[in-house]
Amino acid sequence: MSKVRVHELAKELDTNSKELIALLLEYGFSAKNHMSTLEQEELDIIFETYTQKFDKKTEIPVFGKNAEPAKAEPAKTQKKATNKEGGEKSAGKDEKKADTKKAPLTEKSEKAEKPEAEISQEYEPIKRKVRYVDTRQTVVDLDKIDNEKLEELVPTNAADDSVKKQKLKKGSNKFKDNNHNIKNKNQPQKEQKVKKEKKKVLIPNEITVGELASRLSISPTEVIKKLMLLGVMAAVNQTIDFDIASLVAEELDAIVEKEIILTNEEILLEEAEDKEEDLLPRSPVVVVMGHVDHGKTSLLDAIRSTHVTDTEAGGITQHIGAHRVRIHDKKITFLDTPGHEAFTAMRARGAQVTDIAILVVAADDGIMPQTVEAINHAKAANLSIIVAINKIDKEGANPDKIKQELTEYELIPEDWGGDTICVEVSAKKKQNIEGLLEMVLLVAEMRDLKANPNKRASGTVIESKLDKGRGPVATVLVQSGTLKVGDIVIAGTAVGHVRAMLDDKGKKVKKAGPSVPVEILGLSEVPDGGDIFNVVSDERLAKTVVDERKFKIKEEKIKSTTAVTLDDLFDRIKEGQVKELNVIVKADVQGSVEAVKQSLEKLSNEEVRVRTIHGGVGAIRESDVMLAYASNAIIVGFNVRPDAGAAMSAEAQGVDMRLYRVIYEAIEEIEAAMKGMLEPTFKEEVTGHAEIRQTFKVSGVGTIAGCYVTDGIINRNSQVRIVRDGIVVHEGALASLKRFKDDAKEVNAGYECGLSIERFNDIKEGDVVECFQMVEVKR
Repeated sequence: MSKVRVHELAKELDTNSKELIALLLEYGFSAKNHMSTLEQEELDIIFETYTQKFDKKTEIPVFGKNAEPAKAEPAKTQKKATNKEGGEKSAGKDEKKADTKKAPLTEKSEKAEKPEAEISQEYEPIKRKVRYVDTRQTVVDLDKIDNEKLEELVPTNAADDSVKKQKLKKGSNKFKDNNHNIKNKNQPQKEQKVKKEKKKVLIPNEITVGELASRLSISPTEVIKKLMLLGVMAAVNQTIDFDIASLVAEELDAIVEKEIILTNEEILLEEAEDKEEDLLPRSPVVVVMGHVDHGKTSLLDAIRSTHVTDTEAGGITQHIGAHRVRIHDKKITFLDTPGHEAFTAMRARGAQVTDIAILVVAADDGIMPQTVEAINHAKAANLSIIVAINKIDKEGANPDKIKQELTEYELIPEDWGGDTICVEVSAKKKQNIEGLLEMVLLVAEMRDLKANPNKRASGTVIESKLDKGRGPVATVLVQSGTLKVGDIVIAGTAVGHVRAMLDDKGKKVKKAGPSVPVEILGLSEVPDGGDIFNVVSDERLAKTVVDERKFKIKEEKIKSTTAVTLDDLFDRIKEGQVKELNVIVKADVQGSVEAVKQSLEKLSNEEVRVRTIHGGVGAIRESDVMLAYASNAIIVGFNVRPDAGAAMSAEAQGVDMRLYRVIYEAIEEIEAAMKGMLEPTFKEEVTGHAEIRQTFKVSGVGTIAGCYVTDGIINRNSQVRIVRDGIVVHEGALASLKRFKDDAKEVNAGYECGLSIERFNDIKEGDVVECFQMVEVKR
């Protein structure tokens, strides 16, 4: 047997080292410290003493309920007698035990004075139920103890034999079980029931073999054996799916439950559903849309009784404004957008920001291209449309003509039996403005707009900018909950505390409820317009979510675009991904637009339908690209060019833009793409743009253009085209390219140059020279 130290034995006997050293000194052994090792004789003395204590405590309750606990005096006598008699220790101990047994019997017989037969009747049933336990709180590690020596120290009566068997069984945990038995006699039955119950185990979508074994509390070898029986060969570190893992768990008598693992973003933005009683009425959010110079901002100016137009350059709206007005003790929130870019961006991101669209149409001008575009946007976003026929005070105003034109776009006025509200107003003279607002309130009341203000705020970023003195500033529209100063806000890839809030009038506010637009400061960066913002409670988790979002954006940039292109159209049709091909048509004249629309729609077949979602005259703008991105459409252009913003946006968002000079080429190419017969072709690559700032006429040479290269490179050997107001007026080659009277092969962005074009002299100031080259595309 290995040597046992004093402190180790004291720990296992639930006592301290000083008591053991004192006990050894009492029996004549030399004094030792707590680190000393114990000899066999010393162990015998210690176990003998603690076994005697054990016997007394276990035997006292055997002889009846009224027996009093034994006093400590016999134990002290026992120790002294043992010390004196030396070899007669065991005999002395047996005598003391006998005395101890007799004492309670005598007391019982004296007090109760019952016959001997009655005593035996009482005793026998108690004896059958008695339990012997180790009264020490800590179970001794019996592997360290010499069992044969210990057996000699224990008395040989029947009761002690039972204790000895329990005590000397190596690796036994019955002490614990018996301890529970004394506390509760019915406990063994409960434990058996627990063993029979099946173990519940949570399993995610994927789990390693080792982790599954750990959750089932078995060895990985058993799991691997079960997998082999199922025909699956997997190592400990290999992952298996939920179906296989659940089969293995069920084979091992476990109840399987699927573990739902939430992402950081789901944990952070998790919200309970709003109860009906928590929802309160909110004010409607209205967007004003329409053609340029039809009076959108003037109408808002009349509504707000302010002079926004006077402060803006050229009377054109320079930024998105969000304002609130009060009428009949009710409030309405208005959004004023520069065109429809931000509105489309919000819809592309899935944000339903507005409830009602006011379509402004000039009574003397009628339905214009941007008016049609606004109608298409509003319909795509499922907005309630109210038509405001403006400028009715002008000569030549014809509201009935406007109503007639509206019917062509499925907007039937109410007084003609339809459901579209039309209100005749004059923004300049402020005529019938209140009537328009009352109609807005009526539509809002019919829609029963409600939100829960008593929760963490969420909403949409309307606009954002980087202010020189204040840092990133975002105008947000609260759509649910209440936004407060000090809240932690996450918007797209921006996160931060709300340091300050300003309302639409520039006043500082401490909180903002549903349908309230406010300007907030304190974000880490400038978020994008249309981003969803949320108030969160955990800033550290919010920063983790922002990092994950940035990583996803980076991954998406690396991946190829998922937008529909003519190159992969046939493959998508075969896979069933494309049932409808949306097309946006832009041309130099309206006649071309109509011709192309009809020709393309005739290409529809059983597998795919061609649908023209928008057609217009003029250059391809960024708004067209945004609409194409939101609607997963391709853009077809005739004799028109995209502006710089549209080209960059199309490239960034993967929108397919096809430009043609001849209509039948477009028809043939789209038809070939639908049939999967698209031939390898050349792709046009634009290398740079130059702005013509001055022209010079030189006899014998022609017109020389003094240019400034705005972007890219103007190459001497490349093809060029002259673009005037978004329309191509000439396409050809450069006759000469000079810089400081010297011939140049190329001129980079930011430099000036002079150039002339072969067989073309109709160059005017303000024209744009677009330099391009044809690159072969392998398909």
